[in-house]
Amino acid sequence: MTIFNLGSINIDNFYRVTHMPAPGETLTAHDYKVGLGGKGANQSVAAARAGSNVVHIGAVGPEGQWCLDTLKGAGVDINHVKQLGTATGHANIVVDARGENQIILYTGANTSLKVDQIDAALARAKPGDALILQNETNLTVEAAKVARARGMRVIYSAAPFVTEDAKQMLPHADMLVLNAVEAQQLTAALGVSIADLNLPVVVITKGADGAVWLEDGIETVQTPAFPVTTVDTTGAGDCFIGYVAAGLDQGMPPERAMQLGAAASAIKVTRFGTADAIPLRSEVDRYLAD
Repeated sequence: MTIFNLGSINIDNFYRVTHMPAPGETLTAHDYKVGLGGKGANQSVAAARAGSNVVHIGAVGPEGQWCLDTLKGAGVDINHVKQLGTATGHANIVVDARGENQIILYTGANTSLKVDQIDAALARAKPGDALILQNETNLTVEAAKVARARGMRVIYSAAPFVTEDAKQMLPHADMLVLNAVEAQQLTAALGVSIADLNLPVVVITKGADGAVWLEDGIETVQTPAFPVTTVDTTGAGDCFIGYVAAGLDQGMPPERAMQLGAAASAIKVTRFGTADAIPLRSEVDRYLAD
């Protein structure tokens, strides 16, 4: 099977600081790095490193060739990533001594996608293939409709959380993934409980408290987080989603796919960075064996 991902591709600028800047404060960073990021790119890299066949659908700007090279080097099919005149999306990420982060995001080429690009990419999809979507590109609803018509599983990560985006996507999603804060925001906005969303599968990530899998509104799997010393939480959720999607793609039951994702994200948060910090499947398997 194949995982298609209509997803963002960002240039991540990392600044390490002792503490988060207060309003009006000028703070000197003690370290700076550049790497590949964006929720879409992170998830594609994670799914590919987990061993699945992954096709990325997206766009970069004139300065984004190295992003494409990095994706390709991770085993991601980039034949449906366009290089446009609009600047590549980027994120300025501040990480404090506890590994927590603040992010300023510029969408750039990520929101310049065209319907024909999506149609061309999904023309090769088969029933049972998966499409991953997030809120960092345009045309998510349109892509979900195409995927559903082709018998694909639509996995929707409702992040960065925007109420209207989530409301529009819910009727077209087979699997909704969100963190605990996003779950609270969504249920408050809709005035319903998670169980009343009428979705086949909802996965809620809870950071150090692990994650839960709800099927038809009923919690069926609880996956604890692995205790680790956190260096950087940026992209941990993307790593989890990519690995879970790959596990399901490879025929794993939900509990095994969730455990695989938990192990991968545990390794990831012990490393500084985003896509570059996502572990290989061999590392995750060793970690679980130990």
